[in-house]
Amino acid sequence: MNHGKNGKKRTGLAFKLRFPKFRDSGEWEERPISDLLIEVNRPMDMIDTEDYSLVTVKRRYGGIVTRGLFKGASIKVKSQFYIQENDFLISKRQIVHNACGVVPKEFDGSIVSNEYSVLKATQDCDISFFNYFSQQPIVSRSFLNCSIGIHIEKMLFRVNDWLKQKFLFPAIKEQKKIADCLTSLEELITAEAGKLEAYKAHKKGLMQKLFPAEGKTVPEWRFPEFRDKGEWAKKTLGTIGQTVNGLSGKSGDDFGTGKPFVTYKQVFDCAWIDFSKCGRVKIVADERQNTLQRGDILFTTSSETPDEVGYASVLLNTPSEATYLNSFCFSLRPNCLQTLRSEFSCFLFHSPIYRKSVAVLAQGSTRFNISKSAFLKLCLPIPTEKEQKKIASCLFSLDELITTQAKKIDTLKTHKKGLMQGLFPLADEVGA
Repeated sequence: MNHGKNGKKRTGLAFKLRFPKFRDSGEWEERPISDLLIEVNRPMDMIDTEDYSLVTVKRRYGGIVTRGLFKGASIKVKSQFYIQENDFLISKRQIVHNACGVVPKEFDGSIVSNEYSVLKATQDCDISFFNYFSQQPIVSRSFLNCSIGIHIEKMLFRVNDWLKQKFLFPAIKEQKKIADCLTSLEELITAEAGKLEAYKAHKKGLMQKLFPAEGKTVPEWRFPEFRDKGEWAKKTLGTIGQTVNGLSGKSGDDFGTGKPFVTYKQVFDCAWIDFSKCGRVKIVADERQNTLQRGDILFTTSSETPDEVGYASVLLNTPSEATYLNSFCFSLRPNCLQTLRSEFSCFLFHSPIYRKSVAVLAQGSTRFNISKSAFLKLCLPIPTEKEQKKIASCLFSLDELITTQAKKIDTLKTHKKGLMQGLFPLADEVGA
C-alpha cells in the first residue's frame, strides 16, 4: 500500500479482535481521510422531457433512498450531479445526524443537488469498509466538528475540513477482510428480517381470514370442527362488559414512584400487557382509584389520527399488586371470561372488522377521540368459547414465532455491534 507523505504508524494499539492472518501485519496507520476518499463532481445537463431518478440519504446511517422519478421540467434546482454505484454520499445539512452512506447499484446514474457531497474511493480504500468505519462514534463526532452554524438543523458541512481529519486505517487487504465479515453478518440480518416480515404478513392474512369480514357473521376460513356450527353471535360491547375509568385527579408530580400503572404506550404498542413495563404513580391511603384485574381489555381513547383510536391491550394475568390505568385510556371489564376469553380478545380487538368499526367513531380535528357510549354500542360477531380457544391458540403460536424471530435478529444486531467495537480501535486509543 502507498503510505503517502501523510502516513504515520500508531504504535501500542490494542485490538479486541483481529483476524489471525493480520496479527503480525503491523499497526494501523494514522492518515487523513483524503488518502481514502476524493470528492468528485459529475455535472449534468438537464432536459425538461427526460426522466431523472432523485435520491436522498436517511439519518442515522439509514442508507440511500429514492425521492422518486421526475421529469426535468418539474425539478426546480437545475444544478444537479450524477452519482455512481459505490460512491460515498453525504448530505451536507444532515450529516450532523449521520446522513451518509454508499450508493447501491440500483441508484447508479441517479442525481443529487449540490446539497450533497459525492466522494469516491481511492485505490487505498475499500468502500464497504469505509461505510462501516464511518459508523464509529469518533467519526460521527468529526461530522459535527466539521460543520458550521448555530442551529443543529441548519449547520453546513465543510467537506474539505473533514477530508483533512486523521484516523487509523489498516492496509487494503485487512479492510476487505473486515468489510467481508461485517457484510456477511449484515446479509444474514437482512435475510432473517425478511423471514420476520413474512411471519407478520402471514399473521395479517390469517387475521383477515379467521375473523368475519365487515357485514358477515362467518369467517372465510374456519377450522374443520367448527364449519357446521353456524354463525357467530353478534353482540354489542355494552352487553359483554362494563367500562372502568383510568386514573383521575393526578398531576405530573404524582408520577415516577409508587404503585404500578399501565401507560398509554403499553396499550398502544402491544395486544397484551407486560407488567414489567409499567410506570409508577403515587397512591395515598384510602384514595379512591380503580384498579385493574385479569381479563380487563384496555383501550386508548384518543389519537392524532382516526385510524389509531381505540387500540386495545388485554390483561392476561392477575397483577401481583394493585395496578392502575393511565387517564388517557379506559377498560372494558367482561361480565364473564367464558363468554369473551382474554386470549381471544387479544386478537378480536386487533382484527380488521373491529378496527374498521372503531375508526368510524373517531371525532375531532387536530386530535381524535371516541365516545364511550358510542363505543359500547359497537356490535361484533363472537364465536363459541371453544372456537375462541382454537383461534387464539393458532394466532398465539404464530406470535411466538414472530417473537422468537425478532429476538434472533436482536441477537445478531448485538453481535454485529460487538464485532464493530472489537474490529476498530477504541476512541481513547485513537486519541492517545
